[in-house]
Amino acid sequence: MDLGIAGKTAVVTGAAGGIGRHTTRLLLEEGVQVVMVDQDKGSLADALAWLPDGLSTPLTVPCDLSSDAAARELAATVAELSGEVDILVNGAGITGATGAFHEISDDDWVEALTVNLLSAVRVTRAFLPALRQGGWGRIVYVNSEDAVQPYDDELPYCASKAGLLSFARGLARAYADEGLLVNSVSPAFIETPMTDAMMDKRAEEEGTSFDEAVVSFLTEERPYMELGRRGRPEEVAAVIAFLCSERASFVNGANYRVDSGSVAGL
Repeated sequence: MDLGIAGKTAVVTGAAGGIGRHTTRLLLEEGVQVVMVDQDKGSLADALAWLPDGLSTPLTVPCDLSSDAAARELAATVAELSGEVDILVNGAGITGATGAFHEISDDDWVEALTVNLLSAVRVTRAFLPALRQGGWGRIVYVNSEDAVQPYDDELPYCASKAGLLSFARGLARAYADEGLLVNSVSPAFIETPMTDAMMDKRAEEEGTSFDEAVVSFLTEERPYMELGRRGRPEEVAAVIAFLCSERASFVNGANYRVDSGSVAGL
């Protein structure tokens, strides 16, 4: 499908992860110049090597987005390397501390809020001047089912994602008349390094195999995931790419669930 974005420039944060690299691939296939951003040079190199031959080579910029200064430096670097930015995909995030509420410290809360919410705020603020130019722009935030369906053993993550969803919806109202559209994608239990680590931990605690841990998690913790499996990162990336496109020209302030029916409410 021609998404009408050939020649645009996109910045993808969290680009070395499963969803980030698949999003990068789809955007490259649509003729978009992509700047891949992640914390670690090695992870970016691995993601770059993973991309199939025949696509244009994306730019890679390692950056720790834990400070406003770093976000602004990133925007300056991208401006120098690629010029204008039309699309921002914010995929940086962590699970953070899990467990009973009374066992989670202030530092644990600060870490989750800093990475999952404040880094998105900082990156958005840094790239906003570029995104407001030209009368056309897209911002997509990778959120989570936990934003609207919190779980008691992941409260810092859930709260940070709820904040991100509120931020995205509010931002969608602020600049739409300038042609800048803002939306979110909320996956559930996707095959990524983040959920791999969760299942490794579960398998160790239960004394089972990785696959058995996945099955027990789906049965006990995610009973509304009607397809009975983890999602694939390319299934999330497809929705992100659509929201980045001209095909989504009347979509603003939306939260697209990619969760196999996991969210039990309307």
